[in-house]
Amino acid sequence: MRTPFFTVGMVLLWSARIGLAQPTSTCLPDGVQSSGAKYRICMPSPSSAWNGQLVLFAHGYVVSTNPIAIPEDQLKLPDGTSLPGLINSLGYAFAVSSFRTNGLAVLPAVDDLRDLVDVFHRVVGSTSRVYLTGASEGGLITTLSMERFPEVYNAGLAACGPIGDFPGQINYLGDFRVLFDHYFPGVIPGSPVVIPPAVIANWATLYTPNVAAAVSANPQAAQQVLHVDWAPGGDNPTDTQTTFQDVLWYNVFTTNDAVQKLGGNPYDNRARWYIGSQNDFDLNFKVERVAASPTALANMQAYQTTGKLRRPLVTLHTTGDQIVPYWHELGYGLKVLVSGSIGRLTSIPVARYGHCNFQASDVLLAFVLMVLNDLGQPMSASVANVLPSGQQPDFRARAVQLNAIR
Repeated sequence: MRTPFFTVGMVLLWSARIGLAQPTSTCLPDGVQSSGAKYRICMPSPSSAWNGQLVLFAHGYVVSTNPIAIPEDQLKLPDGTSLPGLINSLGYAFAVSSFRTNGLAVLPAVDDLRDLVDVFHRVVGSTSRVYLTGASEGGLITTLSMERFPEVYNAGLAACGPIGDFPGQINYLGDFRVLFDHYFPGVIPGSPVVIPPAVIANWATLYTPNVAAAVSANPQAAQQVLHVDWAPGGDNPTDTQTTFQDVLWYNVFTTNDAVQKLGGNPYDNRARWYIGSQNDFDLNFKVERVAASPTALANMQAYQTTGKLRRPLVTLHTTGDQIVPYWHELGYGLKVLVSGSIGRLTSIPVARYGHCNFQASDVLLAFVLMVLNDLGQPMSASVANVLPSGQQPDFRARAVQLNAIR
């Protein structure tokens, strides 16, 4: 529900108040949605500081065997900034759902977030604007929600999500594993598409150090894996190790759940010709080949974006993302262009290594642009006051250049 008396002037009046006193954050007791998902609502304090608008956050991947709970570690940015605190300090309400299931949770999460809007209206009250934001898997959840339910959300912000090609993301992770097994045989038992329970149970204590030792012992082979799979992280040994640990973690901890939920193995490399190694013919002759299940291939289409936008969407992505590659942004941009919706998409590249490796200033810039694209009016430059002092000059410079603040 959106109140009809909302005006752009109300937003400008509120943004001007930010420089006077920043609201603090107060979270209501956690609740349970009808699906079994848990939710949390955090409000600006004092209550008079609320601007009548709601920001939802779609979190990223949670291991399928974990208890259903709000992932506390995902409510903070890498620089330590609290997401609810940042949003509440701007005068917006904040709400997050655990989703009813973990693992590959994209489709039920879309429904749980729509339900969370209704929950908020019952618990707190009506809203004048509803914005949807999300990171990693939550970035895909946000994008699909914006495409499919524009009547629910005024605008969206999708960060570091696999929004360009969902099967391509599956293949990126699968290719990395088969390439690793080719160049480092025997380090990880099992198959790229069937992960033994013992590997999952002993990943941190046994296989993480084994992978690190293998990569350190043969850096030439490690570079070939990165080159062939177009994976970032080859510029220095630390980033190389991070890429191997992170991408292989996703293969180990997501594969069995995805196979179960998609109705079979979704990864297929039978027709793939790998290039970029020191001996492509030898690689392609010897690398393991895997066939996908037709059922899984068909079911993956429900996770594919279309690029058809009827509301503004801002995307934010590090160019050196080792888990969800930046090429997703290019692929989604092409979809949006073909669909005729390019005027509703704003993409922000962040020249930095790491998955979702954002500073508070990056997130605030994307958020301000989302509001600008929705309302057509810039926010007050005083919004920068919610940032750490060291990040304020860079934010102001970028925001002014984009006409996002005044």
